[in-house]
Amino acid sequence: MELNSDFSERVLVHSDQLEWQASPMTGVDRRMLDRIGNEVARATTIVRFAPGSRFSAHTHTGGEEFIVLDGVFQDEHGDFPQGTYVRNPPTSQHTPGSAPGCTIFVKLWQFDMEDRTQFRKTMAEELAEKVDGVATAMLHEDARETVTYHHLDAGTAFETTQSGGSELLVIDGEVEESGESLSKNAWLRLPDGAPLKIKAGPNGAKIWMKTGHLHFAKPPEV
Repeated sequence: MELNSDFSERVLVHSDQLEWQASPMTGVDRRMLDRIGNEVARATTIVRFAPGSRFSAHTHTGGEEFIVLDGVFQDEHGDFPQGTYVRNPPTSQHTPGSAPGCTIFVKLWQFDMEDRTQFRKTMAEELAEKVDGVATAMLHEDARETVTYHHLDAGTAFETTQSGGSELLVIDGEVEESGESLSKNAWLRLPDGAPLKIKAGPNGAKIWMKTGHLHFAKPPEV
């Protein structure tokens, strides 16, 4: 399966307008944003766990990165409430689920295969002081990518151009980009060399962003 797999194109998905699709596990549904592969895939997805649902134990051969958008995600490593950012590197294992239910934004098979650093962060706790209406948290940085979280005051403009492309998810609020309005859970991916220029709406915005990574986009190594 290939979905939004041309990384030289701009892609915008208003994910709240997509229908939920059932996963192989009962009670776990998803909205696919981009994908190369079938059940083993380089993928960016929003996944919803119904209360009491869980996946069977598994190993993340290509790594897993996710944000808890609502509810509480759970595995044998603990509880991960809304606003938590998690990196589970290649070879990591867990048994994910959620007693109360949750929704996560998750990226699979997008790690350096030698990466073994596993961590969790509460994104809001990582924010630095605001500069020109923008508070920024550095979540992760390596030779392949930079992952950040931003709080934008109402009407604040934000601009960046990064080699290797950029990608953002609106966590809350609203931003405008290229004349289009991106509200909560909207996902945007821009190709290498394309400038990212956004402006926060009247209530401000909270966004997750990744840059530099599209140079390394490829199918999973299976």
